[in-house]
Amino acid sequence: MSLDTGDVVRRLGEGMAGGVLSFPLTSFHADGSLDPDGFRTHVAAQIATAPGAVFPACGTGEFFSLDEDEYRTVVSVTVQESAGRVPVVAGIGYGWAQAVRFARIAEEAGADALLVLPHYLVAAPQEGLVRQVEEIAARTRLPLIAYQRGQVTFGVEAFRRLADIPTVIGLKDGHSDLDRLQRLTLAAPEGFLFFNGAATAEIQARAYATVGVPAYSSAVHAFAPEIADAFFGALKAGDEGTVEKLLRDFYVPLVELRDRVPGYAVSLVKAAARLRGRPVGPVRAPLTDPSAADLADLRSLLGTGLDLVGAAL
Repeated sequence: MSLDTGDVVRRLGEGMAGGVLSFPLTSFHADGSLDPDGFRTHVAAQIATAPGAVFPACGTGEFFSLDEDEYRTVVSVTVQESAGRVPVVAGIGYGWAQAVRFARIAEEAGADALLVLPHYLVAAPQEGLVRQVEEIAARTRLPLIAYQRGQVTFGVEAFRRLADIPTVIGLKDGHSDLDRLQRLTLAAPEGFLFFNGAATAEIQARAYATVGVPAYSSAVHAFAPEIADAFFGALKAGDEGTVEKLLRDFYVPLVELRDRVPGYAVSLVKAAARLRGRPVGPVRAPLTDPSAADLADLRSLLGTGLDLVGAAL
């Protein structure tokens, strides 16, 4: 476990420049119980593709459905499988008191940093949003990345206070408000980390890069790292032809399929992983697995995407 904030920033910065950020799925048995062996297999395969960092127990990993013992297992397995090869950033959330309980578990398990997911349910003023992170930071030694999405949006003044917290090292953005985001990047201290956390982030990757945020998370990496890595490589190389073909023929149709049913941002990812033989199991309620018709469309689309990058289902 690294408690050197500067070292964590360096490693994350290098990782974010060199690959997509992996958000592994949490494996469940058919009865809904945690499947630690399946998760170990899945996260090991994710880490083997050398992502920029791995983020267990976050939104894609159904953090909201895990109890504390399950969370401990998920983070511990990720740290074990990473073995220091890539940074491990564990998700925490709810109100700050509960977030701190998860933070302590992640620290004991050996995580390198924490992603502070949007708090539970209520809207809050800017003062409260900053205080939420301050309360967590006061109770854990691990560096924090704040996540603005849903009911959490930081204005410039609140962001400056957030960035002044010594252990807050970055911001994940899921709002895609590029005007606001540009203001935040200009107000940030040197070395502060930003990354694009929009759903199916590849769709907006070029736009985010124009405001100084080229790094992004990739849900596609959880089931088709071949596609995710091909897109990242083409984007980095300025290969606009490949970028646009993957967007047109795979990513945009994937988003259209995702938008059919609430929760498909996770459910489709898990279903696609199962189609490829990954031991991730079903989603937990309140999410639902895709219908037979949507699953057939997903299978066809997955085949198209893999063909585009020369990979097999």
